[in-house]
Amino acid sequence: MRLILICAILVLAAACSKPASQQVQLSSPDGLLQAEVYLTADGQPGYRLLRGEVVLIDSSSLGLDFGGKAATWDWQSAETDSIRESWEMPWGEQRVVENHANSLSLRLRTGQDLQMTLHFRLSNDGLAFRYELPAQGNDSVLYLREELSAFNLPADATAWWLPGDWDINEHLYTRSAVSKINALSKRNHPNLAQTYIPHNAVLTPFTQRRADGIHLAFHEASLVDYPEMTLGVDTNNLRLNSILVGSDNTPYKAELRLPFKTPWRVVMVSQNAAGLLASRLIDNLNEPAKLADVSWFKPTKYVGMWWQMHLGINSWDMASGKHGATTAKVKELIDFAAENGIGAILVEGWNTGWEHWIGFEDREGVFDFVTPYADYDLEGIVAYGRAKGVELIMHHETSSAVTTYDQQLDTAYRLMDRLGIRAVKTGYVGKIIPKGEYHHGQYMVRHHHRVIEKAAQYRVAVNAHEPIKGAGIRRTWPNVISREGLRGQEFNAWSSDGGNPPDHLPTVAFTRLLDGPIDYTPGIFNLSLKPHKPNNQVNTTLAHQLALYVVIYSPIQMVPDLPEHYRGHPAFQFIRDVAVDWEQSRVLAGEVGEYAVVARQERGGDRWFLGAITGYEARQLDLPLDFLASGKKYRVVVYEDAPDAHWQNKPAAYNIRTLELQKGDRLQLSLAPGGGAAVSLVPVN
Repeated sequence: MRLILICAILVLAAACSKPASQQVQLSSPDGLLQAEVYLTADGQPGYRLLRGEVVLIDSSSLGLDFGGKAATWDWQSAETDSIRESWEMPWGEQRVVENHANSLSLRLRTGQDLQMTLHFRLSNDGLAFRYELPAQGNDSVLYLREELSAFNLPADATAWWLPGDWDINEHLYTRSAVSKINALSKRNHPNLAQTYIPHNAVLTPFTQRRADGIHLAFHEASLVDYPEMTLGVDTNNLRLNSILVGSDNTPYKAELRLPFKTPWRVVMVSQNAAGLLASRLIDNLNEPAKLADVSWFKPTKYVGMWWQMHLGINSWDMASGKHGATTAKVKELIDFAAENGIGAILVEGWNTGWEHWIGFEDREGVFDFVTPYADYDLEGIVAYGRAKGVELIMHHETSSAVTTYDQQLDTAYRLMDRLGIRAVKTGYVGKIIPKGEYHHGQYMVRHHHRVIEKAAQYRVAVNAHEPIKGAGIRRTWPNVISREGLRGQEFNAWSSDGGNPPDHLPTVAFTRLLDGPIDYTPGIFNLSLKPHKPNNQVNTTLAHQLALYVVIYSPIQMVPDLPEHYRGHPAFQFIRDVAVDWEQSRVLAGEVGEYAVVARQERGGDRWFLGAITGYEARQLDLPLDFLASGKKYRVVVYEDAPDAHWQNKPAAYNIRTLELQKGDRLQLSLAPGGGAAVSLVPVN
């Protein structure tokens, strides 16, 4: 009965229309943002977010629904504090991250002596809040039906959105007014068999541009032991509300083991799109690292047969007669990697089970994560690669048979540790087994965290495909190095809808990339895909593909095309040269869905690399080089679109030019439609 009583009274109201009886204001460190946190006259908490006199989020409610009537809360205390710290990324877009925010903890109590604390943080780049529930008497577990956090928009805005899919993130972005969002129209798609979209909701990060130019991005941070959040869209009232991903197997969305803190709900704020990408707010909201040392992981470029498999040249399974992961073929790729200073190789299809991995209802027990096919010498490959300076990246495709993978986790990672394999790409293709669970629900969030912790135990870094959100967890668990979580390069090779359009990655840069590193697999040189896929193509120029190594960040970057398309190609020199770990990064310019320009300094070095990509429109850029060190001259090599280049008719047309420039100079770039530019800047002395 005690649990039922708690469920009845921990609900907060879904709307805040009554005047505030108590209120406290929180300002950002620079004083530009203000959050008003209040309790209404009838005991319901809410908040507003302003920038000066401009309302960014109008009066909005807060709440957790455990299945009962709304509680009346009493204001117990409101404590403010300031956070000012610097922390170092062991790898990342920059070495040192500044975390400066003002905080508020609002303690509430009901007449039945039940408690909850609302935590707010306001930094110069946005607002975050979360709920904390202490132990409630003798009860240790509560069952959450829904979270009622709301975000009321004062006016319509332009938005870039993905439908609130409970299983995948692999849709194309739609640009529309918030008032025109219709996520339910995306339910059926020939390339997305496991799609499940039960509400008119969007995934996060969800980016908007207001009429006054201010950009907002809605997301979450510190996603631990809780379902992912989608944002329901009330198009009539311009109201966003949290809708958690659920399960068909329980009447509730989340099991909360008390004491419990929910993930942070985040509203990122910037005067322009570039400021969103430069923000480290999501990372800062996570706990400090639980791993004292991850020096065993080295950011790197890698090769593999992944692209050959999507082109149909090779196959993952042995029975097809086109098995790619043979000892002989893998050694050839290792030789290519060693010749070109590429540090790792990913081998997919190495282990038994691929004949039965997709299209079958019963996939439990199919994959064995320690037993190679007969034509693949796992230990011999590890030794051969290491002798040539090329490390192996393990591959674990689970086919979403989660129990099978859980049962083998220790054995699989113990094998990797014994062989000195320090990175794994995991995959979760297909519908989740057990039936009724979804990729983005609490069941899978818990599973992914078990994988992270087991990998950390055996000094393994994880690159997750078909993942949950990153939500900044890489700060706490820096063995989480990259993830997919978007419509990737492979859609260009086999999708029936024309592949990824030219504006896809200029959109991704200011949406999905806000969630953290992306394993996108850039660097395709044979853009027509002939003769293997004559009805498909990559819808960018070659220079755009080069620029992605800088713009779309990951500490592991694939070199995916066939070796014969790289050998002897002058533009391949940029891929050889470009770094993958950074001292600092500068987002120089950009607009969502239009273009993005990023410059990054190699960690521990003086070299800079710059990437610029554009969507459908050609673009002229005039970029100041103020980020360069004073008193040095730089040899600048520009890989750029030729004057007649075009993503559709002439994508491979490019030029290389060399300049000598220094701090204070400007760099002019011409980007073709769907084009880009990749630039290396190396000190002369």
